[in-house]
Amino acid sequence: MRVITAVIAIAAGFLILGGYFFPMLAPVQTLLLNWAIILAGVATLVGIFNLITVHTDKIRRREKGSAYSALLVIGLVAALLFGMALRPEHEIMRVMLNGIIIPAEAALMGLLTISLLYAAIRLLRRRADLMGIIFLVTAALLLLGSATLPFGNMPVLGTLVRPWTTQVLAIGGARGILIGVALGSLTTGLRVLFGADRPYGGN
Repeated sequence: MRVITAVIAIAAGFLILGGYFFPMLAPVQTLLLNWAIILAGVATLVGIFNLITVHTDKIRRREKGSAYSALLVIGLVAALLFGMALRPEHEIMRVMLNGIIIPAEAALMGLLTISLLYAAIRLLRRRADLMGIIFLVTAALLLLGSATLPFGNMPVLGTLVRPWTTQVLAIGGARGILIGVALGSLTTGLRVLFGADRPYGGN
């Protein structure tokens, strides 16, 4: 059985890869990609139903934090029903986006900022080296430079330091991370194509 799954996976991978180089394989590539999209959508639905099942079971047992589970289930079901019944540009969808999703994302970004500063301080307490000091100073400068103040941006931090850090250093780091992700994905894909790794076989 494992040999059959390996042959199917390797053949599908080579057909999809060959569709980018040989036009005659393009219809097969499109068909396989459509099947993959459908399977990904089904897997997402299974994950959503599993999430609802876990949290409704938690509500039924009245475990600790069941109130948050109830809010999660209600919000998930409401967003699903409104999303299926209404168009994205509908007023209710705009209210949900501007009143719930965007504030939640902003709160998470604020928590991320505080968590980074806290992690930097703990890092300096355990190992006060040059890289830890650079990390703490960079996080503090970005926090002060991007903070919204009543009198506007800070003179040097908001107009000079923050744009240079975010547009030069941050973009350079992000490109390095993306290159690493691309190389890792390429290596993993080649290992799967040649049968060195078989994640579909349960190993």
